[in-house]
Amino acid sequence: MKLWVLRHGEAQPRANTDAERRLTAHGREQVLRSAAHLLGQPLQAIIASPYVRAQQTAALVHDALGFAEPVRTVPWLTPESNVQQVIGELERLGLEHVLLVSHQPLVGSLVGMLEHGHVQQPAPLGTASLAELEGDWPLAGLMSLSNLHHAP
Repeated sequence: MKLWVLRHGEAQPRANTDAERRLTAHGREQVLRSAAHLLGQPLQAIIASPYVRAQQTAALVHDALGFAEPVRTVPWLTPESNVQQVIGELERLGLEHVLLVSHQPLVGSLVGMLEHGHVQQPAPLGTASLAELEGDWPLAGLMSLSNLHHAP
């Protein structure tokens, strides 16, 4: 299995609620640079947080790749979501090549859990950072981090 974990691009510092923060122009550029690393990959699904900045990030990647399937929006990819729940949802999907679009602290904790088996070493994902993990199954400590791309 290959799993890509993408943190949303740079977002406005404030909005009525955290969920409503939108990408900045710089954030959109960051996302497009990160999307370039996904060109030619055999993605089966793009799954995103319902927050506006993650939705915008997923839409930019979707369009840049010419991805045929619609972006799937799920409630279990918000900033404070439970890492174990996310891993369980990934197992239930049963897909081989998935892109998740979400937020810190979830993305760092998720990558750390999948790579090390615990959340004490979260991955340092800045805005629009893209982590690529590989393994037989999305289980804690059983995936290896093969690439980590940081957007400028």
